[in-house]
Amino acid sequence: MLGALGVAVLRKRHDGIDAVWGGGFAIVAITTLILSAGAGDAWRRWLITALTVVWGARLAWHIGRRNHGKPEDERYVALMARAPGNPHLRAVRRIYLPQAAVMWFVSLPVQLGQYGFATAMPGVVTAVLGVALWLVGFLFEAIGDAQLARFTADPDNKGKVMGTGLWRYTRHPNYFGDAVVWWGLAILALHHAAGLIGLAAAAAMTFNLARGTGAKLLESTIGNRRPGYVEYVQRTSGFIPLPPKKRVRP
Repeated sequence: MLGALGVAVLRKRHDGIDAVWGGGFAIVAITTLILSAGAGDAWRRWLITALTVVWGARLAWHIGRRNHGKPEDERYVALMARAPGNPHLRAVRRIYLPQAAVMWFVSLPVQLGQYGFATAMPGVVTAVLGVALWLVGFLFEAIGDAQLARFTADPDNKGKVMGTGLWRYTRHPNYFGDAVVWWGLAILALHHAAGLIGLAAAAAMTFNLARGTGAKLLESTIGNRRPGYVEYVQRTSGFIPLPPKKRVRP
């Protein structure tokens, strides 16, 4: 996070932290892999690390590409504009330290899952269920991001609302997929009792995506910018994918 702050000061913009988010989890996974040598099942340690790095690298690449060449995210502009005092200290207090704390807590399944040895049956069951959930979430997130990227790249869609593909069933397929990824990683850590803590981390991640700084914050202003978004909200599930409602309230 300190490295990200240094780059942000040089660039004079702080929205690069969004790309650092995914990469930060990859660093946590690799660091834990090194520290847990001999303290856990080797295959599980490598599996959790690989899944986390793939997820984090894809997310960092996607967000970095999406933001390249665009003005700074308005959320960070507004945050820095209304906070008093030294701007660098404000950034540390309001952006980087909170992100670091959340990243440490959310990454607990990745950390805890790399420690401990499991007997055959619990080890296999948690591995199969965890990888299956991770795969569903990863595909949901990646496909949703790709569909939205294609939609927004078409000039004819400027100002329109994406309501096809996965976006027909949930207003935030990327956030939903993200949450499912972390439930999968949490299950991978359930081969020993300490892994239960990871369930709390997955729940916190889900709450943040659905009701915290994820979907709720994004939707707080998007209705003013896209006229059709109110109708889209009325017919489309907010988080969990569901069939769209056939009738929309006037």
